[in-house]
Amino acid sequence: MSERIRKGDQVEVIAGKDKGRRGTVLRVVPKDGRVVVEGLNKHKRHQKATQQVMQAGIITREGPIHLSNVMPYCSHCGKPARVAINRNGEVRERVCRSCGNPLGR
Repeated sequence: MSERIRKGDQVEVIAGKDKGRRGTVLRVVPKDGRVVVEGLNKHKRHQKATQQVMQAGIITREGPIHLSNVMPYCSHCGKPARVAINRNGEVRERVCRSCGNPLGR
């Protein structure tokens, strides 16, 4: 399932507190089956000043979201898309199931 969503993809959250919001994938954690999406699932963390991090205080950062709660966003259809993988010889590309246009960069 992690091959269907990659770093840099536009995704839409389909379940949870951020349902309906869109963002860009910053990081994929295939071992845990989670993704970190820019600007979504924000958590506050109390940061102590260290030699590496001089700024102390409460910082806000994105937390991971389970892969089952996000879907890639098809810009051609204008809605979340299920992903099919087409194989043309050695080349594999991800395409939207409803419109057939390639997803990705």
